[in-house]
Amino acid sequence: MTFIALHDKPVPLALEPAWPLAPTPASTPALPPPDRAWRPLMLLLAGVTLLSLLPSLRLLWEALAGIGLGAASPLARVLADPATWQAAVHTLAVGAGGTVLAVALGAFFALAVTLTDLPRRGLWVFAFMLPLMIPPQVTALAWLQLAGPSSTLLLSLGLAPALGSPQPLYSPGGIVLLLGVQHAPLVFLAMRASLLALPADLCEAARLAGATPVRVLRDVVLPLARPGLVAGAAMAFVSALGNFGIPAMLGIPVGYYTLPTLIYQKLASFGPGMLGQMAALSLLVGVLAAAGVALQARLQARAAYRLIGLPGRPAVLALGRWRGPLQAVLALLLAFVLVAPLMALVASSLVPAMGVPLSAQSATLHAYAEMLGRQGVTWRAAGNSLLLAGGAAGVLMLLALPLAWVMARRPGRWVQAANVSLEIPYALPGTVLAVACILLLARPLPLLQISLYGTLAIIFVAYLARFAVVALKPVQAGLRQLDPALEEAAQLAGASSGSSTSRRRRCWRRPPLQGPCWCF
Repeated sequence: MTFIALHDKPVPLALEPAWPLAPTPASTPALPPPDRAWRPLMLLLAGVTLLSLLPSLRLLWEALAGIGLGAASPLARVLADPATWQAAVHTLAVGAGGTVLAVALGAFFALAVTLTDLPRRGLWVFAFMLPLMIPPQVTALAWLQLAGPSSTLLLSLGLAPALGSPQPLYSPGGIVLLLGVQHAPLVFLAMRASLLALPADLCEAARLAGATPVRVLRDVVLPLARPGLVAGAAMAFVSALGNFGIPAMLGIPVGYYTLPTLIYQKLASFGPGMLGQMAALSLLVGVLAAAGVALQARLQARAAYRLIGLPGRPAVLALGRWRGPLQAVLALLLAFVLVAPLMALVASSLVPAMGVPLSAQSATLHAYAEMLGRQGVTWRAAGNSLLLAGGAAGVLMLLALPLAWVMARRPGRWVQAANVSLEIPYALPGTVLAVACILLLARPLPLLQISLYGTLAIIFVAYLARFAVVALKPVQAGLRQLDPALEEAAQLAGASSGSSTSRRRRCWRRPPLQGPCWCF
């Protein structure tokens, strides 16, 4: 006899098994029929994919229209224009640079806030997510108000450059900086989802085996968090491809065009073949986005590490005497990427004209009184924004888990095609997606004879198509870490997918060391 320990109580364990090692076919229990819950989920995935893909297909139809004209077709004219390929190179350059910066900022914040015992971590998370909630045009405007000779904040502090000095943000480097700041929360969000699923037992076992914290981070944490890191980097890159506001405000003044700004130039021209050329340029953006998604799939396929189950507590690293310095570094980064630009924007809103220093004599609330008190459209726009954003977020939250589960557990060509299709609307500039939705929904819907044009419903549809991938990516990254062995064991015991998931959730919430916890 030998003994094993179960919650500090020794239990005898016989060395000889009490059942045959090779059961005969007659003694083998019949397995329950396979769970069919994935079939309606596949239909749901097909519906969401179709909703996201239809505007892009409408653009594709517009791009291919007149292709029989040969060199005179809009697609051929766009591909033969040197400005197209120069803008494509610029798009890839600033997109790659912004992605690298976003990965560095987002991964550092995710590791510091999620894996350490920092106090008030919820506040750190909220503060770092704020740049993602600000439109790109507002972000660019805030940074322009922070730097340059006409900065109200710098003039008030006596730090403004001399009049006539160039604006340093009007450059590719300025675009890369702001793209990295704008999209770092996407990397943070995806990687944090992976880190929250990291079991503390692995890190503790590595430390007990003599590994240093740096080696634990390199050999345990980062390999397991790689799906989230890759997913966040892919979202940041795709977002940079379709970002219009930042390249427009920082690149157009110096003649630095990217594909989104070139598309806007075609839209503003209202010339013959404008829609066809705009659609052809959007098709090129979609091709670049598809290449980014393919690279993401290849990198995630190499991350074959799986976690069987989850413990009751995530991994946490005690900082000790390093807590204060880490808090100071995080505060300085937040002051640079969030507080300083917002302060510059607020200072500019309190003066009567650009270039006027802020002082007790020049400060005025006239702009706020005009916008909030005299223009009723402000409150109407705020109400519509809350209704549309809240409704789209609620619907996508309900769809994210089942869709991410079926995409993670039922891989195949159709699922890969769905991944690419969901990425394309997010890669397109917002103005292009809006035009695509107008072209698609301008006529009444078939059978229903209901027109969405000119209503809030068309904006709601565009929101669902554009932000579906943002809701899915972090959940997909977390599910890819979990080994499906627990789900298979629960299904072998007769549980359906829904009941096994709910039971497993209740087991995770139980306090440790209160008896055995079975998930099926």
